[in-house]
Amino acid sequence: MAPIGVGDTLPDGQVGWFDEEDKLQQVSIHGLAAGKKVVLFGVPGAFTPTCSNQHVPGFINQAEQLKAKGVDDILLISVNDPFVMKAWAKTYPENKHVKFLADGLGTYTKALGLELDLSEKGLGIRSR
Repeated sequence: MAPIGVGDTLPDGQVGWFDEEDKLQQVSIHGLAAGKKVVLFGVPGAFTPTCSNQHVPGFINQAEQLKAKGVDDILLISVNDPFVMKAWAKTYPENKHVKFLADGLGTYTKALGLELDLSEKGLGIRSR
């Protein structure tokens, strides 16, 4: 699949997310993004070294600049369960803008055509 470009319509899908009141929600990507300019990025796995030390901090550190350019929300998606994503989010106390979304079964990742098979490394299907 070609990369998703500016103005492309994303497929819809359900993801798990703990809202601002710490309640587990099943939400649609279209519902989260409706009427907004969003950055959606995926990572292979919560708590993995590269994702934890480079990918996520990069978006957290650039969040204010993205917001200044008109981005309303920054959505992180990973093929992990919502409880893992909640715990991972807590390791970034400085984060004010990145929402950690769980694609537990990888169905949304597959709908995007961005699945990555890391079975040989013991991780199964993940997000590219």
